[in-house]
Amino acid sequence: MNDSSWGAPQGTGVRGPSEPVSVSAGPAHAAADAAQTRPMPIVPDTGGDQDDRDRGAARLSGPLFRDEQRRPEDDPVHRHSRQSAEPQPTPQKKRAGRDLRAAIGVGVGLGAVIIASLFIVKALFVGVVAVAVVVGLWELSSRLSEKKDIRTPLVPLAVGGVAMIVAGYVRGAEGAWVAMALTALAVLVWRMTESPEDYLRDVTAGIFAAFYVPFLATFVALMLAADDGAWRVLTFLALTVVSDTGAYAVGWRFGKHKLAPRISPGKTREGLFGAVAFAMIAGALFMEFLIDGGSWWQGLLLGLAVAASATLGDLGESMIKRDLGIKDMGKLLPGHGGIMDRLDSLLPTAPVVWLLLVIFVGAG
Repeated sequence: MNDSSWGAPQGTGVRGPSEPVSVSAGPAHAAADAAQTRPMPIVPDTGGDQDDRDRGAARLSGPLFRDEQRRPEDDPVHRHSRQSAEPQPTPQKKRAGRDLRAAIGVGVGLGAVIIASLFIVKALFVGVVAVAVVVGLWELSSRLSEKKDIRTPLVPLAVGGVAMIVAGYVRGAEGAWVAMALTALAVLVWRMTESPEDYLRDVTAGIFAAFYVPFLATFVALMLAADDGAWRVLTFLALTVVSDTGAYAVGWRFGKHKLAPRISPGKTREGLFGAVAFAMIAGALFMEFLIDGGSWWQGLLLGLAVAASATLGDLGESMIKRDLGIKDMGKLLPGHGGIMDRLDSLLPTAPVVWLLLVIFVGAG
């Protein structure tokens, strides 16, 4: 350590320790020279560890000495700047659960087929409904067999389902009820050809499938049989789609409060509000401008009923799928799942729309 570290400037006439002190300097100057030439005190080694010695040296040296044991990254300022420079993870955007491009493409294709058959030849649309019913029965029967070992007789269900659709279109509600009763009887008899084990379980599931899929779809044929049947069916389909779209859009963007977390965790109360709002607006427009004798206030009630029935239908199939331990009923429609995954909200909504239209504007 040199003297400059103690603050003595160079070239000021300060004498070294070997130079004699001038007598003429006087006592004051002699005392000053003695103070300046006093040797620096030596701190004895106390035998402590290296860290203690370093801390002692740091206390003696003051700000002019740098603690060489400190690493640059240990400095709080350096650490803060390093953390600031590191790339921070960006929050993930909320994503939809399905492939939207595939879902939109399939939806547009199905819509084109439905509208073309609906307004060109009514009987062709009846065929489209019958095909959808048969495929839906096949999906439901297959999942019941795979997951629960329930053997529902598909042949009588498919034949009876087509008979219900055709009878409803040709003979009205009476024909549909007769076809339903005959289908239930055919299920009972068909199952008798196999082992009696689990007979009651299988026929119960078969009758449930007959009611759930083809019988509810029969009300679409009943709507179609009216003079303005094409517009009634279009109103029914459009309001159900608008309700589902409103629930999806509002729920995806604003949904925070779960509607039925034990049944369908993805559905929210905000989504239900969106379904109601969208369906009521669309219902007012459709009833006012498309349905003969309809009024906008009737459309509001119709839209409210559609939103409620479509949501309950969706939750109902979600309950079935949870019981079966599956996500989708099938994989036939990319981005949608199976046919039953698209019929879930349509099937229970069909009798609701048919009944309200009969009350508001008559059977046609």
